Amino acid sequence: MPAAGENEQRQALSLLLVAGPQHLAGPDVRGLLQFLEEQKSSFNISFLIADPQKQPELLELHRLVATPALIKLDPPPKQIFAGNAIQKQLQNWLPRWRQLGMVSGLSTNMAPVEASGGPSQREMQLEDQLLVLRQENETLTSRLGVQERLLRMVAHELRTPLTAANLALQSFRREQIARERFFDVIDRRLEDIAQLSHDLLEVGSTRWEALFNPQRLGLAPIAAESILELEKLWVNRRLELLTDVPSDLPDVYADQRRMRQVMLNLLENALKFTPDGGQVSLKLLHRTSQWVQVSVSDTGPGIPTEEQQRIFQDRVRLPQTAGQAQGFGVGLSVCRRIVEVHGGRIWVVSDPGEGAAFHFTVPIWRGQAS
Repeated sequence: MPAAGENEQRQALSLLLVAGPQHLAGPDVRGLLQFLEEQKSSFNISFLIADPQKQPELLELHRLVATPALIKLDPPPKQIFAGNAIQKQLQNWLPRWRQLGMVSGLSTNMAPVEASGGPSQREMQLEDQLLVLRQENETLTSRLGVQERLLRMVAHELRTPLTAANLALQSFRREQIARERFFDVIDRRLEDIAQLSHDLLEVGSTRWEALFNPQRLGLAPIAAESILELEKLWVNRRLELLTDVPSDLPDVYADQRRMRQVMLNLLENALKFTPDGGQVSLKLLHRTSQWVQVSVSDTGPGIPTEEQQRIFQDRVRLPQTAGQAQGFGVGLSVCRRIVEVHGGRIWVVSDPGEGAAFHFTVPIWRGQAS
């Protein structure tokens, strides 16, 4: 038990943790909460937790650009720690706070002694405030970059349902598809657009990873649906479309909508770059006990060796050559991010003039919590 009057000797420390349920369930925030609980024996902590989904005004009030975030409200200056290493950041700052007398650690005699020629306490406080501002600026710059990429990706995603809806409309007008099939395609594409609109609203306060909902999933139906959705790009073109989907293919642990998005992107590129009379193949392979590999290959012009890594980067578009469609846009960078969030990898094998083969891996379902 602390001695009488000990709370008066300890300076109060007021903290606010802005974190959603998904953050509170993670090991980083759990470790932070345990660390703060242990510090109560050293100083007097006033601690609150707020859910940004229920109290979005906190994001604007404290100019938060990422969550989870720990805010030191008192004593001033206000300081914000964000990201996945909040505990480590806090541990690095505690000694400096003690030195400034902001937190009186184990003794009442820990006030700094200003050595001759050394920085004054006021100078150190100003230096700390400058560090805080620099940290907030770096976090803001990083977050704005993330938001820009997310907005660009979601905007690109809108092309897929709009293109599918437009192709269905053309086919319906030419009486190439039945009325029921037409309305089914339109209904599903409107659902996609509605979900994308929701994602756009989430971009401002949510990390890219939080927009995923992985679950137990079969890839074979998604592959078949993707091929049918793009049938306008391959029917009547004398294209040979090959599929290889083993009957014993295991289920994977992935987000259904995102997997369909990756397959549609890769298949659309393959069909777009393959000349009439060429060949496009879609293969689903189970080579290890941990991964399913999806491969989309074509007999198009191929990709120059020096461009094969760059095409997965943001804002990279290959130059257009005579007689070819415009080069890959942000679609492949979207695919890369989706695959990497799932823990897999994506790569391309291509020889110029001999087509390209894109491969990506998805983790097999092993009873993960959804």
